[in-house]
Amino acid sequence: MRSIWNGAISFGLVSIPIKVVNATENHNVSFRQIHTEDGGRIRYRKVCELEDREVTQSEIGKGYEDVDGSIIPISEEELSALPLSTAKTIEIVAFVPADRIDPLQMDAAYYLAANGAPATKPYTLLREALKRSRKVAVAKFALRGRERLGMLRVVDDVIAMHGLLWPDEIRTTEGVAPDAEVTVREAELDLADALMDTLGEVDLSSLHDEYREAVEELIAAKAGGEALAPAPAAERKGGKVIDLMSALQSSVRAAQEARGEGGGGSAAEMAEVRRLPRESGEGSATARRSAPARPKEVGGKKSTSTAKKAAKKTSAKKSTAKAGSGATAAKKSAQSGSSASRQGARKTAGKTAAKSAAAPKSAARQPAKSAASAKSTAKKTSSRRKAS
Repeated sequence: MRSIWNGAISFGLVSIPIKVVNATENHNVSFRQIHTEDGGRIRYRKVCELEDREVTQSEIGKGYEDVDGSIIPISEEELSALPLSTAKTIEIVAFVPADRIDPLQMDAAYYLAANGAPATKPYTLLREALKRSRKVAVAKFALRGRERLGMLRVVDDVIAMHGLLWPDEIRTTEGVAPDAEVTVREAELDLADALMDTLGEVDLSSLHDEYREAVEELIAAKAGGEALAPAPAAERKGGKVIDLMSALQSSVRAAQEARGEGGGGSAAEMAEVRRLPRESGEGSATARRSAPARPKEVGGKKSTSTAKKAAKKTSAKKSTAKAGSGATAAKKSAQSGSSASRQGARKTAGKTAAKSAAAPKSAARQPAKSAASAKSTAKKTSSRRKAS
């Protein structure tokens, strides 16, 4: 790889000659501006405003535009004469834990290669020291006309350097966070955790730029005189979330189906989603429909009517049983008395048994008539006993 900067790493009194090469590359598809009528290239020409003529690169220098619009010329000789100790040196200023570096500061990445055989031993020493300490080196260096901040760490067996933004180049977060106060419930966090677990991890090397691939296919098809079939319209995503719980539940199911695990989520997660609308009084109609049916409350009109009917049936059965036991007792009593008494008792017992058996039905319909019949039967029995 072609080096973009040659210098040395200053590690205390140790100097390590190195070459800097780009660690990343840009794969974006580049376009040129053209004249749409005839396809001619649109080019930019460097023209001097005062002379109104095009100038060459050798005639172009640097200048600073002041607040009033005036230009202050700055030559390369003046810039190189400035006291810049890091002009050709990556000066390590500290060693800190990696988590001390805010990812917001991360900029371009570079590989540092040992420049020549004499640099191999000190290069390896610094690399192994970084590995064992599990720290990163914070350094200052100059590149492309300005001093920069950098972070050195080990990647495989190579020392890599990440350009860092200066702390005052990081904007504050003031005014970015939502103004409204929102309460996030435990059930929502649980379902969000379930979605994160379902999506799982990914091999970053398997990710690729699908849009760039589509652009390259379009270019290849047009270059070959072929017409590229239009791709189906992508499904629109996002928009206003009406029910966060339903959206999370659907996301879990979709992620599980994509991973071939089947939809629906775990029983605990689904139970939590179903229970949430009843506890909070919120939730979608879908969540309410999926909730288990509640038992009907006892004490309503229908339940009371059913209870009364059951009580009447039970009472009728008990009355019939009592009537049967009464008839049996009357028969035994008649057999132990005199013959006349036995005949009268049998008749009386038979009538009493018959009336007692019908008593549950007749008592429910005509209680007054049953009472009168019982009194009449008692009088007749008494008179017969006297006659005998």
